[in-house]
Amino acid sequence: MMDIFSLSSPHCPHTTPFSAGILAGKAHPTTTSLCFNSKISPEPDELSDSSTHLRRPKTLKPSLNPSPPIPKTVKNPLKNLVNSTTSPTISANLTNKLWLSSQLSPPPPPPPQRPPQETIDDNEATVSSNSDTDGSPEIEFRQEGKIFVGNLPHWVKKNEVAEFFRQFGPIKNVILIKGHNDTERNAGFGFVIYAGPTASGSAMKAEEFDGVEFHGRVLTVKLDDGRRLRGRAEERARWVQGYGVEHRSKWHEERESSRKDFRKVLETEPENWQAVVQAFERIKKPSRKEFGLMVNYYARRGDMHRARGTFESMRARGIEPTSHVYTNLIHAYAVGRDMEEALSCVRKMKEEGIEMSLVTYSIIVGGFAKIANADQACNMSRAEALVREMEEEGIDAPIDIYHTMMDGYTIVGNEEKCLIVFNRLKECGFTPSVITYGCLINLYIKIGKVSKALEVCKMMEVAGIKHNMKTYSMLINGFVRLKDWANAFAVFEDVVKDGLKPDVVLYNNIIRAFCGMGNMDRAICTVKEMQKGRHRPTSRTFMPIIHGFARSGEMRRALEIFDMMRRSGCIPTVHTYNALILGLVEKRQGDNGFQPIHMNKAVEILDEMSLAGVSPDEHTYTTIMHGYASLGDTGKAFEYFTKVKNEGLELDVYTYEALLKACCKSGRMQSALAVTREMSSQKIPRNTFVFNILIDGWARRGDVWEAAELMQQMKQEGVQPDIHTYTSFINACCKAGDMQRATKTIQEMEVVGVKPNVKTYTTLIHGWARASLPEKALKCFEEMKSTGLKPDKAVYHCLMTSLLSRASVAEEYIYSGVMGICREMIECGLTVDMGTAVHWSRCLRKIERTGGELTEALQKTFPPDWNSYNNIRVNSDDELDTGNEEEDDDDDDAYSSSGETDIDDDDPGLNLW
Repeated sequence: MMDIFSLSSPHCPHTTPFSAGILAGKAHPTTTSLCFNSKISPEPDELSDSSTHLRRPKTLKPSLNPSPPIPKTVKNPLKNLVNSTTSPTISANLTNKLWLSSQLSPPPPPPPQRPPQETIDDNEATVSSNSDTDGSPEIEFRQEGKIFVGNLPHWVKKNEVAEFFRQFGPIKNVILIKGHNDTERNAGFGFVIYAGPTASGSAMKAEEFDGVEFHGRVLTVKLDDGRRLRGRAEERARWVQGYGVEHRSKWHEERESSRKDFRKVLETEPENWQAVVQAFERIKKPSRKEFGLMVNYYARRGDMHRARGTFESMRARGIEPTSHVYTNLIHAYAVGRDMEEALSCVRKMKEEGIEMSLVTYSIIVGGFAKIANADQACNMSRAEALVREMEEEGIDAPIDIYHTMMDGYTIVGNEEKCLIVFNRLKECGFTPSVITYGCLINLYIKIGKVSKALEVCKMMEVAGIKHNMKTYSMLINGFVRLKDWANAFAVFEDVVKDGLKPDVVLYNNIIRAFCGMGNMDRAICTVKEMQKGRHRPTSRTFMPIIHGFARSGEMRRALEIFDMMRRSGCIPTVHTYNALILGLVEKRQGDNGFQPIHMNKAVEILDEMSLAGVSPDEHTYTTIMHGYASLGDTGKAFEYFTKVKNEGLELDVYTYEALLKACCKSGRMQSALAVTREMSSQKIPRNTFVFNILIDGWARRGDVWEAAELMQQMKQEGVQPDIHTYTSFINACCKAGDMQRATKTIQEMEVVGVKPNVKTYTTLIHGWARASLPEKALKCFEEMKSTGLKPDKAVYHCLMTSLLSRASVAEEYIYSGVMGICREMIECGLTVDMGTAVHWSRCLRKIERTGGELTEALQKTFPPDWNSYNNIRVNSDDELDTGNEEEDDDDDDAYSSSGETDIDDDDPGLNLW
């Protein structure tokens, strides 16, 4: 082991440190020979110092001098690095590189880091097993046909392990190490001993299954290196010789016991943070190792404040931090997305003369890559600068850094730079792995190019790389986004055919697909299948089911799933409550819109969140504001807006959208303008949805001039109008009776490439009806059908009402129009409600007082119980005639809000979870 550290010996001040390019597996034969030569020559135990050529391990022979023994260099771990010119992409080289780069600086000997721990142990085991210090015969501690199996489920039994590993050969014995407290459960590791003459070959075949999934866990499978038997032999020898035994006081024994208890709790109960903290506090005098483990624990939880407090407590005790401890603290800030504090820790490390390791650089680069988004692309620029700095320090980027950068560009959506990194990875001699291709698949899924993701899958097949669970999950997620349920389930079938067991993420995507199809019962069955397969559902598993039931109005079943989630051991998070509240807010009852009773239930759930100790976030309050905005309750909307400000939550464009919608729904346009001024003061730009809400608000009042002014502001600010914008503006023109401007708007839409939809034509038809021009409305109806659009019930209702309400005699175009519409409605199986039937019947009496062909055709679209109702209605004709004018006005209001319906349905502020 010391041979490796001796490479940076100060005997050769003019030599450079060992080339990081060699460690990365790059083909630099000249540099390799020079660096290796300059490092080995200062060693006093070598045979010759005069050779200036590269000495290969196969030429080394043991010295005949019986002076101090020298380690056999045949087992030197640098042997593979010397011959690495022929195979530039050996995975072990990357591991050695990671370990060596973290050991280049000479800090005081800290506790060994986890990544290099296995390398150190393996090298020590090799030297000890191949050294001959006393001339006695070498003892072979390694047992043939014996393998070590780690990361086993604690509940697994011997027969299950034997059944799994019997496929490689006959098994002699299975040894499972029992747990400390519960002897009925194992400690998570054990040994398998093969029998017969092929025991050694069976063990080597089993080692190839290192990393395979077994009952939801990734196994660690290694050949037995004799470490356990060797340790026992050495301990026995020390006791026999009488040295190595030191007297320990009771205080030291208690301290050592508390340190072991702390490490045990940290490994067995990491989710129980209270138990971990109590175990740490019981240590009377924690060392640097315990402080480092605690900082690392808080880092994994993302609790950067407690990690910082533990770090400062360590310094207050006079313990100076090492690179390992600083790296853990930087990791805590990176997980907490506070990269400025992470960079301040880096500056502090440099001030104290502590060199950054490859792990430190990787964490900072990964932190900037993860917080990157479309609005903060500068974070990726800072990540690029860190990679350049790392390379200037002589640390070559491993393949993990390339993957991190590709993930960052995926989050930003920068396809060009992601492909540049992919090509650079291949140029540097790395072979793309399933992780590399997975980054590309994830990129194309994120940007909506599923066809290109499938092309990447073909590239994987050509390269002989099989899909893993993550790549399959990405493909299913892409098809679910496109609502392509057939292909999503086809990918799931491929997972089963490949013999892979679905994990939690894959199950979650399948549950989303079932919920998107509306098959809620099948989604619940999938959750039960997860539990049978010993997969623990997460809160994300239950969120789409809860949201689906709440949105469909089945609150009882939504709450049942909520209780089922709790019984499964999932603690409800703010996102779970948001899904439940969102479902209630989106609940609609036919044409009646939002019901106040649903908002009352949503507020009750908000109170339940407070009792459960879950703090609402800005998305929770924004969802509540959208609900009250749909009811037109401006007071409640402003009340929750004030809560968002008082609690210091982020005010984004979605929050202001909810407030604007409440103002426009209630007709308080001056208040809406005040909200837009506050948005400008907060430097929040107005997007298309904000303009749509404002234009629809002025359209409700029939103020076409204000709506036209907003259309001009959109063009000046570079905001592109969409179909909802044009529909709302046409609605404003129709309300004001300016049908000429409405017609020009339709022509403008065709010029910019925005095609009118059914609701656009419905609004225009209603405008012609208000202008008492039913022939224009009928012409517009024919144009809509000529474009390939299929009329819905609202179009037929609006057109029929315009033809009947504005006519007093049976003109030819009215007669043919009514007959044609009736035939189409009968073919489509459409019937109107009783109120509409009464209104049409009353209008028809102006044309055919004694009945006729029109009356007979029209009555086929009436409800089945029309005849019985009509007998009662005959006795109240006068009363119905009195309400004629009022019903016409209600009819106008019903269609004047068609643009608003578009905005409500497509508002991204509701899609918060």
